[in-house]
Amino acid sequence: MSGVRCVVDGGIARITLARPEASNSVDMAAARAFGEAVDQAGDPAVRVVLLTGEGKRFCAGGDVASMMAAEDRSGYLNELAATLGDGLLRLTELAKPVVAAVHGAVAGAGLAFVLTADLVVAARSTKFLMAYAGVGLTPDCGVSYLLPRAVGQQRALEMALMNRPLTAEEAREWGLVTEVVDDEAAVSRAEEVAAQLAAGPAFALGQAKRLLRSSWTVSPQQSVTDEAETISRAIGTDDAARLIDAFLKR
Repeated sequence: MSGVRCVVDGGIARITLARPEASNSVDMAAARAFGEAVDQAGDPAVRVVLLTGEGKRFCAGGDVASMMAAEDRSGYLNELAATLGDGLLRLTELAKPVVAAVHGAVAGAGLAFVLTADLVVAARSTKFLMAYAGVGLTPDCGVSYLLPRAVGQQRALEMALMNRPLTAEEAREWGLVTEVVDDEAAVSRAEEVAAQLAAGPAFALGQAKRLLRSSWTVSPQQSVTDEAETISRAIGTDDAARLIDAFLKR
């Protein structure tokens, strides 16, 4: 009943947004359940996280009905945005790849899930929309930070101020998603990508994600130092020893 499920299998933590009757919009219970799912995904046995959504739409953002039903709407929305935002930030900070399969519609805070994912497979018919201004609200859950870094400032402003929708192909051209596939293939393709990553060198992939994600908030010198320290740790891993040995035997 929480609206989010997490199942771990074969090194993959599959987090499913499971409120299809509400277009997988996020209320307080779902936001808290998502945070718990991220905690599960943090287990060292998990090598990759896969995000999916049930029903016709991936995620319509925050649950507006729950906002309007709250006695203290401002207080409720502050807590909801902070709770979901914290879960998404912690997911971003996991040193392991995050793959998302999206379909139908991605709106409002739904964009935050896309921006938090490292690789995004979109069904061809998917529509992407900021949506906030359409209900008189403002971006939350890290969207205002991550969107201009993904698509550029002017494109992000166009989406926010003009409520401009994007097709899946436009989202790929703008850098919001990784690849576009036929509708029926989106989940299976994302599962393939997740399985490929789960079979790869966990330390190398997770740290490459961390280094790239953190590059926005550190100096060039800090980045170079971090890279040097990280690659020196990487060469001591079993995966590196195996892969380097195979490379040298070519």
